Amino acid sequence: MNRQEKEAYLREYSVLKAQGKPFFPYAVAKDSAMACIVMLAIILMSILLGAELGPKADPTTTTYTPRPEWYFFFLFELLRVIKPSELVPLATIGVPTVCMILLFLLPFYDRGAERRPERRPIATLAGIFTIAAMGYLTYMGASAGPPTQIDMPTPAAIIAQGPKVVQQYEAGRQVVAQSGCLACHKIGENGNDGPGPPLTDIADRLPAAGIQRTLLNPTAPMPSFARLQKDHPEKFNALVAFLGRLKSG
Repeated sequence: MNRQEKEAYLREYSVLKAQGKPFFPYAVAKDSAMACIVMLAIILMSILLGAELGPKADPTTTTYTPRPEWYFFFLFELLRVIKPSELVPLATIGVPTVCMILLFLLPFYDRGAERRPERRPIATLAGIFTIAAMGYLTYMGASAGPPTQIDMPTPAAIIAQGPKVVQQYEAGRQVVAQSGCLACHKIGENGNDGPGPPLTDIADRLPAAGIQRTLLNPTAPMPSFARLQKDHPEKFNALVAFLGRLKSG
């Protein structure tokens, strides 16, 4: 802003200030009235549509998957994207703190008088990018399945083999999902990209016998499934059968 523009802005500002109304009580009263309307709308919606609080807490369950409220889904997804443990503090504390500091300091480093979006391309693009990124991360976080469930359809080739094979396939899928395999492996769109290799087409690279040997004698840090084979052989067999059927075709 050059000197002439600044002087014109100050003149216009002084005129508007002289003709305007003080912030208190006019603006405060308008904001208070709008806040009451919003609260009334929320209360009416909760009465008419119901307020879902979720099932009653059960400390004995082992299948409950905690999930954040919808307005934290973008942070939830950000934690899923940032895998290295050394970067987790950056996602949980660093990014929100930096954003809050930048928002707090906005009046100090954004001293421009322009308010029209088309005349402030950098600020406008930054705002659009931020909203789009939060929207995308919120959608991804909301659509992400729980870590104890593998969301993928049963292949037609498995269905064609009959109900018994389908039942064994689904049982093995449940064992894999509840055994913590997805913490290090990815199956389809489920799980994490490491440190273990993806298992989506593991049967193309390793036969069922090889998968069983790997489960019983794994390479660190992968845990051994020998105890599962000893205590629950049916689950172990279902696990091997499921992994042995994961093919690309």
